[in-house]
Amino acid sequence: MRINKHFLIFTLLAATAFSLTSCSSSEGGGDRTQMCRLRFENADKEFKAGHYGRVKEPLEEILNICIGTGYMEQAQFLLAESYFNLEEWLEARGEYGSFINNFPSSPFIETAEFRKAVSAFNIEYDIDRDETNTNLAMRDFEKFQSNYPESALNDSVNYYLNLLIERRAERDFRVARLYHKLGHPQSTVIYMKEFLDLYPRSKRRPEALNLLVESYAELDQFESARFYLENYRLTVPDSIQKRIESVEDQEKYIAKLEKKFQKRIEKEQKQKLIAKQEAKEEAEAQHDDETEDDEDED
Repeated sequence: MRINKHFLIFTLLAATAFSLTSCSSSEGGGDRTQMCRLRFENADKEFKAGHYGRVKEPLEEILNICIGTGYMEQAQFLLAESYFNLEEWLEARGEYGSFINNFPSSPFIETAEFRKAVSAFNIEYDIDRDETNTNLAMRDFEKFQSNYPESALNDSVNYYLNLLIERRAERDFRVARLYHKLGHPQSTVIYMKEFLDLYPRSKRRPEALNLLVESYAELDQFESARFYLENYRLTVPDSIQKRIESVEDQEKYIAKLEKKFQKRIEKEQKQKLIAKQEAKEEAEAQHDDETEDDEDED
């Protein structure tokens, strides 16, 4: 997901730069201030033309040589925006972070905090290995909500947070599904029930219910299997049921395993009876042998 990259308040930037330049010139150091003004104006012009890669080096130079001239704030923000527009997300987050730390009273601070969180969201991640970037983005967005509870951007923040929650849900679902593929129904049940508790609105919910039905049936817990099957039938749309697995097919699967279970129980009972009978016969034979031995001694 990418947000609109072009809602900079260029007029305010220019007005701020002009005001700060005037103040700096009146206090001395006008030559250096004039040089920094020209450098910033050229970088700003390149940025507006969409030449984001060209402005990184000039802006970094301004940050190094223009301390005290009044152009540090604008240069730092524009540098962060350049990385953002180039989709160099790790660098963008770092530059927005520097801007937030160095210029907490800036009129652009709210935008910077939001863009910092969006940059964290877009940093590349591997859903099967590491949740670091997901957790980083969630912290950034939650911090934004805490700092700006009335912000007009909070609808967008909630949108991103929901995507991050679904990202976590997908990872947890894959772990549970792996247990099922490896033939561990008990572990599948534990993870899938926790999944449903944590992510009741996840798009993976129908599949989680389906795997719970199968796993409980494989554990010979047919009452629980039918409980989740009824939940599946009542809450999952027919179109999704057709794509994943129909209720009728699940009922057949439960009935098939239940029949196998009954046969296994009957077989075990027969084996127990046979073993009991054999033990009885062996005890009787042993008793007869002992009686014969006693008679021989007499």
